[in-house]
Amino acid sequence: MHDHDSTVDYAALKEAIRAAGTKLGFAAIGVARAKPGQAVDGLRQWLAEGCHGEMDYMARHADLRAEPAQLQPGTITVISAAVDYLPHTKTADQPEQAAISRYAQGRDYHKLIRNRLQKMADVITELAGPFGYRVFSDSAPVMEVEFARQAGLGWRGKHTLLLSQQGSWRFLGEIYTDLPLPPDSPIDEHCGSCTACLDACPTQAIIAPYKVDARRCISYLTIELAGSIPEEFRPLIGNRIYGCDDCQLCCPWNRFAQLGDPDFAPRHSLDSSSLLELFAWTEEEFNDRLAGNPIRRIGYERWVRNIAVALGNAPYSETTAKALQQQQNHPSPMVKEHVAWALLQQYDGKSSTA
Repeated sequence: MHDHDSTVDYAALKEAIRAAGTKLGFAAIGVARAKPGQAVDGLRQWLAEGCHGEMDYMARHADLRAEPAQLQPGTITVISAAVDYLPHTKTADQPEQAAISRYAQGRDYHKLIRNRLQKMADVITELAGPFGYRVFSDSAPVMEVEFARQAGLGWRGKHTLLLSQQGSWRFLGEIYTDLPLPPDSPIDEHCGSCTACLDACPTQAIIAPYKVDARRCISYLTIELAGSIPEEFRPLIGNRIYGCDDCQLCCPWNRFAQLGDPDFAPRHSLDSSSLLELFAWTEEEFNDRLAGNPIRRIGYERWVRNIAVALGNAPYSETTAKALQQQQNHPSPMVKEHVAWALLQQYDGKSSTA
């Protein structure tokens, strides 16, 4: 905790911070009080209904989300920052292609954004002297969307992601700080009567406007869920092997999205690979090729599980059936079960086209 100089012009400091942020490549910077307010009640209600599924950490850390100063003592202000990441506008629309959520096609954003926020903190130290702070990017129990909303960076869309008139293809990061910066004002919401995201969700995971049941969400099923994917959802997953962008792809505001930071450009052709190419990777190849990529965190077993499901959903081909047969005795019982399911789907597909 620092005793800050009462003669400092904090409004001017805030604008200097914003200017520094632009130079560092942030798309937007805003400031909020470190009080998540009513959003916490919404979170607790959502947890009480079990909508978080197996994400125990959501429930475990609810109090830390509610009280930023418990996470970083002395925190009274949150500086919220956004970075554009849209690599390009093409999508994997062929069923034999692998669809990977756009944010995960390039380098791991956690590190990149934390490094950039650290640079911003260094600039603030030059401007204002030593101050108490901690930087985050999806790396701790922080109510990111709520603080970004309060800071005027956008509004909470009906899909629960931060949305602005520049779209939603943005990463968020925060600096918790003890600097008494004047807060920005929230902006008006512009979802209106649009329900595009609710209608587009393949598994109907957006159970009401502003409410997602994670247990139905393809991002949860392919990334967070450790065990078996419930059978009712497997056919709906299509070719999505890591995450799902459908609620963003259909959003009218994303017509105005800016192309993102080249730092997040796709690597290892993750934007154009076939399912069979990726299914053939050994565990070693998975770990080597995805070093420095967020996908590596799900581990090889979930990766193979997800691709098996997608291959089950692909049109019948002898090559696909053969690739699945080769994994029929996979050492992981979970993978084995999904491979068996996928083979049945393939044979069903074959008999219906015969």
